[in-house]
Amino acid sequence: MKTTVRAVISVGLLAGFYLLAIALIGGLGWVSVWLFQEHPGVAAGKVAYLTIAVAAGLVVAFWKILRAKPGEPEGLPLTPAEAPGLWHAAGDLAQRVATRAPDEIRLIPDVNAAVAEHTRLLGLAGGRRIMYVGLPLLQAFTVAQLTSVLAHELGHYSGSHTRIGALAHRGRMAIVQTIVQVGPSSIAGFVFRTYARLYILVEQAVSRRMEYEADEFSVRIAGRAAAVSSMRDIPVIEAAWNFFVERYVTIGWEAKLAPQDVFGGFGMLLRGRAGELAALRDGAPPEERSRWDSHPPIADRIRAMQAMPDPGVTADERPATVLLADPATLAQRLQRAALNIEDKTLLPWDQLTDVSVAANAQRDVDALFRAAARLAGAAQGDLGLVLALVEQGRAADLARAAQPHGDPQEQRAALTALIAAAIAIATRGGGQGRWRHSWTGGAEFVGPDGRQSPIDEIARLATDPATAPEARRRLAGLGVDAAAVRQQSARATADGAEVVGGIANMNAPGKLHFDVLILTNGLLLIPGPKSTDDGKQRLLHLIRSAPLPELARQWRFLPFEDIAAAAIPKTTPIKVALTLHSGERLELAESWTGERLGRHDNDLLASALEPYVTTPAPTA
Repeated sequence: MKTTVRAVISVGLLAGFYLLAIALIGGLGWVSVWLFQEHPGVAAGKVAYLTIAVAAGLVVAFWKILRAKPGEPEGLPLTPAEAPGLWHAAGDLAQRVATRAPDEIRLIPDVNAAVAEHTRLLGLAGGRRIMYVGLPLLQAFTVAQLTSVLAHELGHYSGSHTRIGALAHRGRMAIVQTIVQVGPSSIAGFVFRTYARLYILVEQAVSRRMEYEADEFSVRIAGRAAAVSSMRDIPVIEAAWNFFVERYVTIGWEAKLAPQDVFGGFGMLLRGRAGELAALRDGAPPEERSRWDSHPPIADRIRAMQAMPDPGVTADERPATVLLADPATLAQRLQRAALNIEDKTLLPWDQLTDVSVAANAQRDVDALFRAAARLAGAAQGDLGLVLALVEQGRAADLARAAQPHGDPQEQRAALTALIAAAIAIATRGGGQGRWRHSWTGGAEFVGPDGRQSPIDEIARLATDPATAPEARRRLAGLGVDAAAVRQQSARATADGAEVVGGIANMNAPGKLHFDVLILTNGLLLIPGPKSTDDGKQRLLHLIRSAPLPELARQWRFLPFEDIAAAAIPKTTPIKVALTLHSGERLELAESWTGERLGRHDNDLLASALEPYVTTPAPTA
């Protein structure tokens, strides 16, 4: 079916939605009048109320859509003087795809390129057109590849593609707003939801066809090779960027540290891990496909491109950053404008890695020292106490306390790594080592001469009662007093933790109710209402409201390491009884009608508590 026909059907279905609403209102109104005339009473009043609710929902939804205004555009606006090549390319491409050039070009900190238009009259009339270009994309692409992507994006405006898209988007908003206003669980809401599924199915089919048509512009203007390579590279660049942000940019986030040159670092990562990225590109797994997708699978689009005639265009293999007058200066401006680093100390990459890894290592080592203190009945732990416990034959107990999950071999490996981190912290404090930054792998602890430090070998000696005294001797040779390597934090925090699940409206004794977030290192308990309505939305709103460490300071954070024993009488709905090292008992029971972040978060909670359970949990 041709795109034009599909689009007409999509617009027709949108019109049909309003006709359906009007028909429903008219039908309910007629029934109301008939009931009032023939059978006056409660039933007539209920139908009349439903009629008013549906009519009001439709009017309110339509009013909201008409009044909706675009938000502030993101990114950094680029003048023709700041990006002469990019502005020239945008104008030339617009002419070649028979559409008008963008009114504005903005640089964004994402692996993306897009063209948006602030349309009027529900998408029927054009408006201000903005082109967004991601700086990471400019860093990774050649001029030919970027030309392909921009030709595709502008191609959506050839033949009024995006005019239809804007109308479809507004239509979807109207349908959703109407369902929200009348109530998704009401009879009218059920009718509208059923119709909405049909509308979205057709709309997504139109969208997929439009993607193929826009791809034709990519091939025709940039050449088949550039179009295919850009299509294949985008997921790889996106994966590289996400990896870069997680492993490099935010490594010191919680310590209020950030890199001085974020985007310069990404360029170095692309060069340092070129081999890994090539392997990722060649080994891309097949994509899942669904009739609900707005875009066809990349493999299908590449096959379609390869079937198109090659125009024989000479590819411009220069880096796409040549389209900017001063990429380094623009990168710094974008970093300040878009990356929320105002409250952070900016450090060079080498220093950032050293300081951040040390801070993160101290957090992990403190958990080991607290475990050692509990086992020994001491007020505070240190490396000397850890070695003493090993010498007493309690290495397995210490490993299990420090790393509850995993088999004994995995726990022993975790203990070795924690002891190595403790030695590294002490050695670094004495000026005898540092964590060296690397773009090709993880940070490595090295001595003053830049050679690999012997901390791993010493740590292996420290986990065996027979060789622990030798570890003490080797530490002394490095100038490290084991007893002086002490814990810095008396209690675990949510720093470095991640949300893995959540259960709303868990009941506790005393008629208390908690929304519970399951973190990688503990539970976050937030007082909640008795009603189980909107539990999942409450959890999602909570996660978005503030960083986890801040939430943990505001509400009760229960680290897993504080749990001495756990019982799980049942898992569906889950009920747990926790005994803490302090002697406090805490019971939490999930409501039958409560909501979860994930479908199996009850099992996830049971798995997290399993190492502390003295009797096996039931399977159901």
